Amino acid sequence: MALTPVHVALKALLGSVPAATEAERLPLARCAWRVLAEDVAALRTQPPFANSAMDGYAVLAADMEAGKVLRVIGESAAGRGFVGTVGAGEAVRIFTGAPMPQGADTILMQEDADGVGSAAVTVRVPAAKGKFLRPAGLDFREGDALLKAGRVLDSAALGLAAAMGHPSLPVRRRPRVAILATGDELVTPGAPAGPDQIVASNSFALMALVEKAGGEALDLGIARDDHDDLRAKIAAAREADADVLITLGGASVGEHDLVQEALTRAGMTLGFWKIAMRPGKPMMTGRLGRMVVVGLPGNPVSSIVCGHLFVLPLIEAMLGMEDCARDRSIPAILGRDMPANDEREDYVRSDLEMTAAGWRSTPFDRQDSSMLGTLARARCLTIRPAFAKPAKEGDACRVLVLR
Repeated sequence: MALTPVHVALKALLGSVPAATEAERLPLARCAWRVLAEDVAALRTQPPFANSAMDGYAVLAADMEAGKVLRVIGESAAGRGFVGTVGAGEAVRIFTGAPMPQGADTILMQEDADGVGSAAVTVRVPAAKGKFLRPAGLDFREGDALLKAGRVLDSAALGLAAAMGHPSLPVRRRPRVAILATGDELVTPGAPAGPDQIVASNSFALMALVEKAGGEALDLGIARDDHDDLRAKIAAAREADADVLITLGGASVGEHDLVQEALTRAGMTLGFWKIAMRPGKPMMTGRLGRMVVVGLPGNPVSSIVCGHLFVLPLIEAMLGMEDCARDRSIPAILGRDMPANDEREDYVRSDLEMTAAGWRSTPFDRQDSSMLGTLARARCLTIRPAFAKPAKEGDACRVLVLR
């Protein structure tokens, strides 16, 4: 079977998403880092009234002459504006954010006035007309569509939504992603391990990736190399109404690799299998009813690298985010020589540092796909295209930043 290039596999996987998850309306306080499901327009104008950008005096521009004495007739504070009109030769003490009194058209900053706090104030440095005056609607006006569907609601977006007057927002439901580790060799962390067993680690790494991307991770535990157990765990994913089923391990062609067969028996339509990448070659995708299936390799590093390349964009697509297939890499220079590459695109665990010449990526010596310690130390993955020629230290490259 021919290997599927990474970009072709990603496009096919994203194309298998039936539709974005449905919208749900949540209180603003519960919307952090959720994805907006609809465009949102302002329900009010901000600021709703002209106000001062400085502490000082609300005055008439016509009175702005050095040495001129103005009579202070009142005070305007935030939440408690001055009631009345400012006339010629008059001033109103004003504070930042306070409403601009009727008649005034300029703010005389208190640092430019003498006699601050008294019944009369002297202009020391005249202010230009309109100086330090924020007009109504400076930020936005009622009806302005300021937040677009697909926007991740970070701190700035949430602050803006609150200022726009929204107590709740329509957001995409978090995709439910069921994660199933497979293999007789696996035990859970902390459980006694037999002489031929290892601790299951991939599930925890993938759950973290899913949650970071905006999904809801469902841990299905470990399925043994047994058709009945696999069938029961696949049924559990369906009963949980999972949008995605991620299997870990068992998708290759060995006698004990039963996952693909079990999924096919359950009704899965195979999308593609085997990717032209390293690590991560024995990856598969498919559809089981409305559920997208992603079969990741059992090697820990392989599954996590595939998670970054495929699972994160998949969840973004389910959340209705645009440009999910975008190039997430950045330019860098190599910190060491690299050999020629074969037909598989390499994702090489590397250190990353900023230098005068830009980002410098230095691949680690040992790259075995079972070595999680190396991945935990890596700040990036250096990308070596298929059939790349030998490269020298200082040559241009591209990297996928991990942290």
